[in-house]
Amino acid sequence: MSAERQWFASRFALLSLYLMSRRAITAAVLIVAAAAAILLAMGRNPICTCNAIDLWVGGRDSPRTSQMLADWYSFSHIVHGLIFYAALWLIARRWPVQWRFGVALLIEASWEVIENTPMVIDRYRTTTAALGYTGDSVLNSVSDILMMVVGFFVARKLPVWASIALLVVLEVIPLLVIRDNLTLNVWMLLSPDKAVGAWQAGG
Repeated sequence: MSAERQWFASRFALLSLYLMSRRAITAAVLIVAAAAAILLAMGRNPICTCNAIDLWVGGRDSPRTSQMLADWYSFSHIVHGLIFYAALWLIARRWPVQWRFGVALLIEASWEVIENTPMVIDRYRTTTAALGYTGDSVLNSVSDILMMVVGFFVARKLPVWASIALLVVLEVIPLLVIRDNLTLNVWMLLSPDKAVGAWQAGG
């Protein structure tokens, strides 16, 4: 191949990558917007009914938990991103990272919708530490999706050992502070344990 053709080929490759990135960003925005629209159509409140928007809520059982931009459960969504990146790398490593990111985003957005159905809200209230849970505000759901995005791209940049270490830290700290984390949340949601429930309640 001539030097001139090589130059054009390299520029075409860069342009293709740029356009693919733009498509990936557009698709991501549409997925998040669709999730927000569905949640609004389901009757979820756009923001907290207290008409305030806080950056952080520190109490596990606060009525503002799952209503604001971030709380202790936001760390669970960063963990989602770490796990999704690892899982998709294992089963679909030949896919472009944009595709894997799109799948992860679609899973996370779908979960945010499912999580806010009456059946799942009732399940949370009766089996997990979130006894007063009434569902997320749309603001909080969108924030949770973006937390997953953070976890996904952090996992892409970090070495494996650092991603694992971060995952452990993000699970241990909430466990110590609020007696809950992603592991316990899933455990109690799927197979409630009275002893664990008593410990989480402070018994």
